[in-house]
Amino acid sequence: MTQRKKVGRDLTQGSVLKNLMLFALPIILTNLIQQLYSMVDLMVIGQYVGNAGTSGVSIGGEVSDFLTPVATAFATAGQIVIAQLAGAKRHEEQREVIGSFLTLMMAVSFGFTVLILLLRAPLLSVLNCPPEAYGQAMDYLVITACGLPFIFGYNAVCGILRGMGDSRRPLLFISVAATANIVLDLLLVAVFRLEAAGTAIATVASQLASFIAAFVCLYRNKEAFRLEFNREFFHIRKDPTVVILKLGLPQACRTILVRFSMLWVNANVNAYGLVESSTNAIGNKLQKFLEIYSQSLSQAGGAMVGQNLGAKAHDRAKKTVYWTCLTCLIFATFVSILVYFFPKQVFGIFTNDPAVLEMGVDYLYIMIIHFYASAVTSSFQCMVIGAGNATLNFIIGIMDGIICKIGLSLIFLGTMNLGVYSYFWGTALSRIIPGIICIIYFIRGTWKNANVLRAKKA
Repeated sequence: MTQRKKVGRDLTQGSVLKNLMLFALPIILTNLIQQLYSMVDLMVIGQYVGNAGTSGVSIGGEVSDFLTPVATAFATAGQIVIAQLAGAKRHEEQREVIGSFLTLMMAVSFGFTVLILLLRAPLLSVLNCPPEAYGQAMDYLVITACGLPFIFGYNAVCGILRGMGDSRRPLLFISVAATANIVLDLLLVAVFRLEAAGTAIATVASQLASFIAAFVCLYRNKEAFRLEFNREFFHIRKDPTVVILKLGLPQACRTILVRFSMLWVNANVNAYGLVESSTNAIGNKLQKFLEIYSQSLSQAGGAMVGQNLGAKAHDRAKKTVYWTCLTCLIFATFVSILVYFFPKQVFGIFTNDPAVLEMGVDYLYIMIIHFYASAVTSSFQCMVIGAGNATLNFIIGIMDGIICKIGLSLIFLGTMNLGVYSYFWGTALSRIIPGIICIIYFIRGTWKNANVLRAKKA
């Protein structure tokens, strides 16, 4: 009998910190590259089209930005199941989960694409798109909607790989996408002057490139994944699909609530005018970029916790959370020092508008609170993710997305009359209560009984 080629890393053995860092580094680089090529869109459009283009790309991209975390949420659900099965060495069940998972992700993505194309005009109306940016936003929205199947397919493969302890291949996929995006951005916007449509085409082409790279990876390692390219393999099986939906839907709802709150914030900020809209658009990009480390460590920690809970290595799971929190806090301090002393230089990467730069300084100062809150919340949320606690994830989403972000923004607006700054403060403080909830869950220790997929009876 031939030995199957091994994919991934066993995260249940060896030094916890070393495993965490080695596993997290490719994820950090992957997310860094992803944010960089996303930021290239704004940089190129800002330099060659101006504020109308910046606002149009930002608003037109709100829907894809809204749904990409949904793809990530379902990818995380698949990762949880696969990680726990990997830790428990239940390889045959992994095969069934992978087949059902891939099929489900593609079906969901096509449904979203059709829905967006049908509702494109009402969506831009809800987002209070400024009239001078409407055409740019519509072009970007329609074109990027067609790339959703590539986003979902790419995230599905990455979820499978990370669940099995492989974080290096997703780095390769995103490197392919980034190269394609940067080259096409410059060609289509700077040379052919296609404005927002050119940026959108570059984005979709890069997503297609990453999806093709992921598909090739699956095919070349089909024995390790027990992959078969036939109808039987790509079949939605009841048991694994129910588990993935039970985990994925609450996570997707949590993500949707968080994104809904951001859409609500952005729509209200857009109503103040083009300067406020541009400041918020650039600020959102910077916030995502500067929180890459904590978000990446949360992804890595969640997979590592999942494998160790599957192997009943509870002490290793706890140590994973501790090390994640410490390293995230160190990085949050570094980022805070950067934006405190060099705010205009950081914001000036995207714009030369004096009014936007002035407001951008205030935005970054306020977001220092958010950097620390995210560092702690993301770290302790590793345990929630790894244990597959869908209910708690949903509660965190309600707190983060609705009660905290929207509620605090309205409080600042109504009681302190801070105007557009009310929404900046509401966003900055929104993760504190979710972080407290995650810490309480960690201390209680109910995660020790985590088992998302019961073993089949012999």
